[in-house]
Amino acid sequence: MRTLHTSQGRLLAGALALTLLAGCTPDDGSTGGSGTTEDTAEGGGSGDEGVATSTSTPVTEGAPEGLEEFYGQQLQWSECEGSFECASLTVPLDYAEPEGQSIDLALLRAPAEGETQGSLLVNPGGPGGSGVDYAQMSAMVLSGEVRAAYDVVGFDPRGVARSAPITCFTDEEMDDLLSFDPTPDDASEESASAELMESFAQACGENAPELVGHVSTVEVARDLDVLRAALGDETLTYLGASYGTFIGSTYATLFPERVGRLVLDGAIDPGLSGLEMGLGQAAGFERATRAYVEDCVASGECPLGSDVDSAMERIPAFLDELDANPIPVEGDAAGELTEGWGLYGIIVAMYDEGAWPILSQAFESAFAGDGTMLMYLANAYASRSSDGSYEGNGMQAIYAVNCLDRPAEGAEDLDDEAVLQQFEEAAPTWGRYLAGDGACEYWPAEAGETVEDYSAAGADPILVVGTTGDPATPYQWAEGLAETLDSGVLLSYQGEGHTAYGRSNDCIDDAVDAYLLEGTVPEDGTTC
Repeated sequence: MRTLHTSQGRLLAGALALTLLAGCTPDDGSTGGSGTTEDTAEGGGSGDEGVATSTSTPVTEGAPEGLEEFYGQQLQWSECEGSFECASLTVPLDYAEPEGQSIDLALLRAPAEGETQGSLLVNPGGPGGSGVDYAQMSAMVLSGEVRAAYDVVGFDPRGVARSAPITCFTDEEMDDLLSFDPTPDDASEESASAELMESFAQACGENAPELVGHVSTVEVARDLDVLRAALGDETLTYLGASYGTFIGSTYATLFPERVGRLVLDGAIDPGLSGLEMGLGQAAGFERATRAYVEDCVASGECPLGSDVDSAMERIPAFLDELDANPIPVEGDAAGELTEGWGLYGIIVAMYDEGAWPILSQAFESAFAGDGTMLMYLANAYASRSSDGSYEGNGMQAIYAVNCLDRPAEGAEDLDDEAVLQQFEEAAPTWGRYLAGDGACEYWPAEAGETVEDYSAAGADPILVVGTTGDPATPYQWAEGLAETLDSGVLLSYQGEGHTAYGRSNDCIDDAVDAYLLEGTVPEDGTTC
């Protein structure tokens, strides 16, 4: 199975444009190490830090017993990354044993451009996305009015990027994992695929034995409350995109009385199993792919063909061709475009319709025997440079988080032909790629705490935003989350792409801004 990111669509589209202009993905910014010591784990900090600029005044009232020291810590902000400020937050590795090991989380703050009304915490999704990087790009995400009113604070969740990152495989091993045949053709390939997934899971356990069982979303949500208190905020104001919505809904469940203004954009339905999520994503990417193909065919110059149905069939046929005969790429350490790389190169363009013309150019080149453009697209998805190095550890952290949050369904389901048929019926193009449990079947740890009821009873109104054509977090998930939350309010964007705020239209942006700035809640069911 290929685990697909639920990452912020606008940032992916921007990365694609930069990638193709530069001929490569961004420079390697990966961080190594994921182990802990008996006291404090490595991984804090988020850049070259300068002179201390300010110290926070924490809010300690209501701190859970045994966690008073964490809730009462003072954040030491210092200049970094140009006009930003950086700090680190210390949290317990295991909330059940707060007196034991601890880890440091990297923080970055973009100070309010006007008089601040508090902190707006942000997360871009993933799992595995860097909130530090997201906050640095706040001008792309947030309106000027919101940036003027809030100190925008990004954090790298535990196990991610600069916050005690889980690193299981080397860059070369990650290339092997991502480029491997995603649809094994015979028993030998099936065995090799299983061995590769098992070795990845084992490597995570060996390289990060303490952390591998402590990167669940429940623990991230608990970290978020420690951060809220350390920042000096009585309640949480938060913008979570994609997987970031799951962090937000989990937070609301654990701390409903501390919910301020929460925007959950590109929502995940917390009641779904891993199997149901896979089916939903398969159907979502199928819809998005058909929308792309319809647009491509309507242009009159579509490299896939002049008929929508035949053009749709051309995509899996092309991937089968890559399986049999990979095509060369220029200027990339991969050397050739395999079926695995081709899959990611196509999938990434479904996150934002602005990338559709780029994908059409890539298809045209690939059909002529040159896989370079599709490899660029695959690199953008994987945060990989053409030299084979990876920026951060997002492609590894996604397994670590997902396998704790939604464990494997069970061995009896893995070889069930009925399950595979269900996926293929939901998504003739993508179903076969998303069926199964992948590395989670072999994951060496289980989450220590889970949540059953996500109603978040008693929380103030929570704004849930859904996009009708969203491939990565299908619209039905937003409907499900809004219905699950007692105070959920659904705001819908009728359009294509992943997430809505900052990349759709003024109707969405104005509604979200009014909620964040004034607390004005749109009417439930508003459609833009």
